[in-house]
Amino acid sequence: MAYQLNGIQQIGIGVEDLESSWKWYRKAFGMDVPIFQDKAEAILMKEYTGGEVYSRHAVLAMNMQGGGGFEIWQFTNRTPIPPINQVQWGDLGIFAVKIRSKNIEESVHWMESCGSKQLTPIIIHPDGNKSFFIRDPFDNVFEICECHSWFSSGKHLHGGVMGVCIGVSDLQTSKALYQDLLGFSELAYHKEELCYNWEGGLVKTKRALLTMKGKNPGAFGALLCPAQIELVQVMGTKPNKIFKNRFWGDLGFIHCCLDINGTSYLRDQAQENGFAFTVDSENSFDMGKAAGHFCYLEDPDGTLIELVETHKVPIFEKLNLFLDLRTRNPEKNLPKLLVKMLGLNRVRD
Repeated sequence: MAYQLNGIQQIGIGVEDLESSWKWYRKAFGMDVPIFQDKAEAILMKEYTGGEVYSRHAVLAMNMQGGGGFEIWQFTNRTPIPPINQVQWGDLGIFAVKIRSKNIEESVHWMESCGSKQLTPIIIHPDGNKSFFIRDPFDNVFEICECHSWFSSGKHLHGGVMGVCIGVSDLQTSKALYQDLLGFSELAYHKEELCYNWEGGLVKTKRALLTMKGKNPGAFGALLCPAQIELVQVMGTKPNKIFKNRFWGDLGFIHCCLDINGTSYLRDQAQENGFAFTVDSENSFDMGKAAGHFCYLEDPDGTLIELVETHKVPIFEKLNLFLDLRTRNPEKNLPKLLVKMLGLNRVRD
């Protein structure tokens, strides 16, 4: 089949301590439903771990109100390294992750009560939506965004991942990948303006907000909700490369993972356009209770984009209920009631 983008599945976050980090993300963002939790060696990622195989502990956690999840990732036989410099607006790579909010003013107070540091006041963007930036206790930056697309209603103020902010060295070159190849085909805005640099000043910036077109297809498309990629090019200064001289899995946002169908078709298209896969599980990977086909490619600045075509997911582990997606029409969403069953695995603090 042709390539199909279903949404942002998850953002990989390298942490020092998985349990304490996940506990904070459960409280702050409602990421309390584990899709899988697994301990294993990251054999296929040697390309990005210095040619060595390292062990890791990972959990994929979701917020069932809608949006992408977090793949919280911890080395178990290596001390992870932080960025050389504290991440700033427009640095090359994933410099911030967008989180859904039901009420942006209430989110300001909630994030303060959770112990985060507010980096900007509430900002009104070119598309009219509001947001503000915070730095979490682990030095990761999140943009809390006003949101109007949800999968279900719940008690938490926040939903899952709405998108990412990616620093690039050339906006037009990067748009060719994200907009034309990966499927974020709608251009919400393309502006050149002054933006907050999180240190109280302003920096001249080119920025483009790319969004998905129409309703999300795919088995879990409705849960993932419409997603966006914001590309940011800082002018007049040289931004730092966030993962310079570091490994995949070190501290910070290690990848943006897209939920897709049609991996083989995309592999050919990516190769033709100069974005050949750097990692490819070829047939199927096994993450303990989940399985599928995953690949990686790099954007023009080396930012890692993971592509996952899911084959099997646990619906309710305690009853050994699993769902095989390979026999389904890939364009159709799963019944909402069936997706909501994932919430039966919720971790309650």
